[in-house]
Amino acid sequence: MKILVIGSGGREHAMVWKLRQSTAVEAVWCAPGNGGISKDAECFPLDLKDLNGAADLASKLRAEITIVGPELPLASGIADEFAKRGLAILGPSQKAAQLEGSKVFAKRFMERFKIPTASTYGIYDSPIDAYTSLCSVDWPLVVKADGLCAGKGVLVTSSPDEAAAFIDRLMEKKEFGDAGKRVLLEEGLAGRELSYIILMDGKGFVSLAPTRDHKRAYDNDEGPNTGGMGAFSSADILPPELEKKILETIVQPTLAGLEKEGLNYCGFLYFGLMLTSDGPKVLEYNCRLGDPETQAILLRADFDFADACARAVRGDLGSVQAKSSNGASVCVVVASEGYPENPKIGKEITGLEAAAAVSGALIFHAGTRREGEKYYTTGGRVLGVGAVAADLRAASKIAYEAAGKIRIAGAHYRKDIGISNAPRKAAAEGSNG
Repeated sequence: MKILVIGSGGREHAMVWKLRQSTAVEAVWCAPGNGGISKDAECFPLDLKDLNGAADLASKLRAEITIVGPELPLASGIADEFAKRGLAILGPSQKAAQLEGSKVFAKRFMERFKIPTASTYGIYDSPIDAYTSLCSVDWPLVVKADGLCAGKGVLVTSSPDEAAAFIDRLMEKKEFGDAGKRVLLEEGLAGRELSYIILMDGKGFVSLAPTRDHKRAYDNDEGPNTGGMGAFSSADILPPELEKKILETIVQPTLAGLEKEGLNYCGFLYFGLMLTSDGPKVLEYNCRLGDPETQAILLRADFDFADACARAVRGDLGSVQAKSSNGASVCVVVASEGYPENPKIGKEITGLEAAAAVSGALIFHAGTRREGEKYYTTGGRVLGVGAVAADLRAASKIAYEAAGKIRIAGAHYRKDIGISNAPRKAAAEGSNG
């Protein structure tokens, strides 16, 4: 197989790394890629908004499959463009991708098909109405922008002043453009978060290893929401009886809803869940693999990832068993100074060889560029330091030993990934990755 991966983050680096392990794969390309990916696959420049350019590239390379990493091309309709040209792609149509692209669409979908989720106080396209509604809600409150905001369009707060200021940023200052034209106000949910991702072929699906990510910027779930500061996966993270309930009350009703509304879904579907005292509830849908959940999932993946993706595109997942190794995996995100509000870029990265030399560690690049043998930062989330071991404690120890060898001026990372596993105070949901 010849496979083109669309994207430039740590998720895409992990995908390229795993795809190359398949004996059935002849070539893997990535567009636009990053500094680390360029060591593992040939990279091509691409504006992720340029759907025609992506299709032209896939056609020129004669890629047999294109796998889309980030949400923006999917929400913009890349799968539709490829379908028009008869090009094979793993990713849902633009209409189906509204499950992630519009929080309002997703919420109404869940309500129509009685999928457990947080109660909604209201959906507003007027800032005055949104401000006024703050007088009649319970706290903590979740304020969501309707559209895609790269993980920064959600606020969980117990402060009316903070909620009003966030509404102002979204609707009046328009910091996120059209994505903030409408806002949702909904109840904050307490419990533990869980990322549950399936791969669909239009008819059936397989479940990938469950993960738990950490969206807040700082230890103990303090600070602003981010695209994700780290994730972990372990063999005991999801008891069988709880997984059965998730499948019966959330996954199957979602698939039935997609079928009823004529949304033929081929690709990854991510369920961001809160495990509450009343049972699992959906915080969000994502229409692709999460980042950094992908890194944790693929570190444990004990199956041919490339073959599974190819079979999903062909509508032939029936014989695939997405097995995961026993033990645990951890991915710690190293972020630039100032992330998420105002990341400083252009800083040299050193210590990568020493970090990669730690037994059991793997370094996935996200916001990097390569000049010769030197690497520099290009974004907020710079690296994902991954590790796999017999248990969570051992995997965390390896990841943090490796992360400690990396030097980037002003960079920061959480020290509690895979270590702090206490229930969250309220939903810290945000479109991740």
